Parts: sequence; C-alpha cells; structure tokens
Amino acid sequence: MATPAGAPAGRSLDRRIWALAGPALLTLAAEPLYLLADTAVVGRLGADALAGLAVAATLLLLVTGVFIFLTFGTAATVARLLGAGRPEEAAQQSVQGLWLGLACGGAAAAVLAVFGAPLVRIVGAEPTVADEALTYLRVSLAGLPAVCVAMAGTGALRGHLDTRTPLVVTVLANTANLALELLLVIGLRWGLAGSAAGTVVAQWGAAAAYTTVVLRRYGTDGVPRRPDPVRIRSLAVVGRDLFVRTVALRVALTASTALAARRGPVALAGYQVAFQWWAFLAYLLDALEAAAQSLVGHALGAADRSGARRVAGRILAWSVGSGVVLGTVTLVLRDPVARLFTDDPAVIAVVVPSLVWVAVMQPVNGVAFALDGVLVGAGDQRFLAGAMVASLAVLLVAGALTSAAGTPLWGLWLTISVFMASRVLVLGFRYRTPRWERVGHPT
Repeated sequence: MATPAGAPAGRSLDRRIWALAGPALLTLAAEPLYLLADTAVVGRLGADALAGLAVAATLLLLVTGVFIFLTFGTAATVARLLGAGRPEEAAQQSVQGLWLGLACGGAAAAVLAVFGAPLVRIVGAEPTVADEALTYLRVSLAGLPAVCVAMAGTGALRGHLDTRTPLVVTVLANTANLALELLLVIGLRWGLAGSAAGTVVAQWGAAAAYTTVVLRRYGTDGVPRRPDPVRIRSLAVVGRDLFVRTVALRVALTASTALAARRGPVALAGYQVAFQWWAFLAYLLDALEAAAQSLVGHALGAADRSGARRVAGRILAWSVGSGVVLGTVTLVLRDPVARLFTDDPAVIAVVVPSLVWVAVMQPVNGVAFALDGVLVGAGDQRFLAGAMVASLAVLLVAGALTSAAGTPLWGLWLTISVFMASRVLVLGFRYRTPRWERVGHPT
C-alpha cells in the first residue's frame, strides 16, 4: 500500500524522528549537568549553604515538576492544530500557553511565599540550614513565573516541530546562569542569595527568548496577544488530566524513597545513588517521548491514522533499542558508576546490585515513556491520568507486600520494576486499540 503524501516511512521517518529527538536529548541532558555546576559553586560556601540549596531546590523542583503539562499539553495541542491545517489557531494556542504559564508560575510563587517556611520545617532542616534554604527560596520565587513561561514556550516550539531552539536557549541560559553565579557568589560574595539571583536573571532571559520566538516566528499578524480566557481554559482542561498524571507519578517516586528509608540509612543512600542514575537515563529516553508527542499529534491532526501508527511503531522500536544500549552500558559500568558517586564501601555494596536492576529495567522504561508520548500526542490525557493512578496503586500494594516480607533493597527495586511493567501493560493495551486514534482537533 502506498504511503500517503506527507507521511514519511522507513529511513525518512527515522531521520524526522531523530531531527526532533536529537536536540531534545541534548537539551534534557544539559539540565542535570548545569545543576551539578551550580552545586559546585554553592559548595564553596560551606555545608549549611549546600544543604540549604538542596532543601530549597527540592521544593522548587516539586512545584515546577507538576506543571510539566505546560510543555506536554501545549505541544500536543499545537501539533494537532498544525496537522489539521490550522496554523493561525496553533499560533493563538501558543500565545495563550505563555499566558497560562505566567499565571501558573505566579500562583506557585504566591503559595510558596505563604507556605515556604512551614514546608522547609516539614523537610526537617536544622535552624541554620533552614535559614539558608529560606533565603534561596524567597529570592527564587521571582523566577517561578519565568520558569513556567519557558515550559509553555518549549511546548509551543515542540508542537511546531522545533527542538533546536529550546536547545540553544537552554545552553545560553544555563551558561549565563553559571557566569552570573561566579560573579555574584564568588566575586561579589552575595552568598546563597547571589546564587538564587543569578538563576532568576537567567530564567527571565530564557522566558523572554521563548516569548520572542513564539511571537515572531510562529505568530501571525492577526493573532491577538492579550489573554483569551476561552483558549486558556481549553489548555487548562488538557493540563488538568496531565496534572493528575504527574502528581500520581510524583507520589509514586516519593513513596519509593519512603520505602527505601524504612530499610535503613545505608539502603537509602544506595537507593538514592542508583535512582539518580535511573533518573538521568530517563532524561535521555524522554527525548524520544518528546518526538512522539509532536509527530503523533501532527499525524492525527491531519487525519492520518496510519501515519500516526507508523510514527508510534518506529519510536517504540527506537525506544526499546535505546533502552537496551543504556541498560548494557549501565550493566558494564555499574562498579565505576557506583564509585563515581560514593567512596563508602557499604554504600557501594548496595549500589552495584541496584544498578543491575536499573540496567534490566531500561528497555521496559523506554517502552513506557514512548507509549506515554504517543498518547499525549494523541490527546488521550484523561486515560493517561487514570492509568498512572492505577499504576500508583500497584506500586503501593507491591511496596507494602515486599516491605512486610522484610526484603532488603532488592525488594524495592522489584516493586519499581512491577510499577513500570504495569505502566507498559496498561498503556500497551490502550495502544493496541484504535480508541486513541482520534483525528482532527477537538474544538
């Protein structure tokens, strides 16, 4: 059967996938590397400052993490509109996504301004550390609206099949952030407040860059720049289901940490090291998920069900292959990776076998992330929310059983493996049906 016009196949499709996934991969990989650089600068201020940064960063990442729908939802909506041949509406949704991001960031800043101090105490920081954490947190609140605008801008550009611009903005913003930190923290001796101030300036620079690109490159003369409550509400509805999905995922990850803590400090330390490696690999696999969101959305927006299936199939194949490669690398390098993060023999003895579990899980993780991206691109967010809640229930039950059985840390990794396998089973069942292949764009 002939391939429809505009729906690539074979090597042409692979090139299109990696034209999106490649820059997205570099963008995602750059983030944790620059966070390490920030930590190195603050580390010169002493243990209290470094601990304060850890507490404040945990709260900030928790808040911004639940707003990932600004990226996912905007990307899927814009991609489907473009696929449906409605570029002006795609431009309008891109602009309104920026307004939604600004509103979400402002609301998050207001919440943390009121509840920041109690949350720092809940984390359990000692008084000197709490003071440092609150200093960093209060300055950082000024950057939260910019972070959310940048997330929405990233989604708008992904929807337009542009992942190169986010890469450029990420590298420039984080380079500026590092330079400002060196100036303010080391040069002017502003301490942790200087670190936060430098980050805020870089965040607003990134937000300005995304806004400029969205308005000049993908806007049209007739697109209103003012907030449109109707369009913002439609994006918020999409975001609501993705919000539920993300909260359920965060609860699952938090529950895993709590289950590790119940196994003692050495087990918790070993889990933390292995999980950070797991999270780093997830960043890399997420690049293919980003490509799936955009390409599947475009295909279904153009009423090309076979094209959407073809894209999804190739991305699943690449995700499995990438998972095998990453898993093999982890398996071979498990001892050097463990020693990279710790020199404690007791912790290393826990990390090395944990990394075997991490390695074996990578192909499964790749499939789960790819299916997630396919269904986000298909606008199947409500199903994704229910599926993640169901998988969370699986994790909690499996975690309770392995904990009650008194298993060491391998029981927790078994629990996480069951959690990821349940995601593949539930999302895979949906993928095998035609129910996600809704064409066009809902109005």
